[in-house]
Amino acid sequence: MSDLPTAADMEEIAGATAPATPELVLGESLLCAGLADMVAVVPAEAKIAMLERIADCGFRRIALTSLSDPAGVPQFADAEVVLRGARRRPGLVFSAACPDALAVRRALVALDGGWGPEEIALLVPASEAEAQRSLGCSRAEHWDRVVAMAALGRGNFSLAATISVAFDCPTDGPTTPERVREDAERLAELGVTHIGIGDTAGSATPPRVRDLIGWLHGALPTATFIAQFADVRGTGIANTLAAIEAGLTHADATLGGIGGRLAGGRAGNTRTEDLAGVLEAMGFGTGLDLTKLRAASQAAEALLDRPR
Repeated sequence: MSDLPTAADMEEIAGATAPATPELVLGESLLCAGLADMVAVVPAEAKIAMLERIADCGFRRIALTSLSDPAGVPQFADAEVVLRGARRRPGLVFSAACPDALAVRRALVALDGGWGPEEIALLVPASEAEAQRSLGCSRAEHWDRVVAMAALGRGNFSLAATISVAFDCPTDGPTTPERVREDAERLAELGVTHIGIGDTAGSATPPRVRDLIGWLHGALPTATFIAQFADVRGTGIANTLAAIEAGLTHADATLGGIGGRLAGGRAGNTRTEDLAGVLEAMGFGTGLDLTKLRAASQAAEALLDRPR
């Protein structure tokens, strides 16, 4: 009896549904991470108008604002105004960065008012020096805060967190994969479902990214990891593609690469429009309208006076 497919078999094979195009979720961070290093305060009305342009592109996750102390970060003193003015859309998740327990309480007040974010985003520096630099405390002290913040937010919001300097710290040097895995496991135990792997210094390389992401997937197969790569050395897209090759389905970027700039004005974050274009060209579905995306990027650069 022949093992070759019959004519009927071939007809069934030809009519079978082709595998779906790989689907990736790109998150847009202009209104949060992108504005964090801007000295000039952007009016709330302009932020809300920019949000509409961004949402029209088809994003499913948008970092909307930061609930940082207004006295320390004037850029986000209007966080509640922006949250209240943001038009909700089916399938779109708004995230708000929360650096401390007070920020989570503010998010809860907004939630009670019917205009809170769907997700709150926490931060865990992977090095002692970065914790002292960015948060003014030790890692141990900050972990106590993270535990308290997660307890406040759990059951009310989806919990996300970024592990910053996940590859290298400018002061402490290389970050060990064991440290990143330990932090990711602790976050997962606290109920954090989306964990950003932040190449804050922009020093990662594709081989290091593939190794770390592959290892993390093996350790925490149910966690959703998010590629968050700086582009200070022009490697943001290459590293994001390496993370996708290693199994990631989520990545964050900012329109125009705005935000995260180092001394001397070098480019900071990976450009959303460039990353989306590359992914679409490679056959990955993002659900984004590239024409609207390019227009939104130009509008953002004009608004913030950050030309390409």
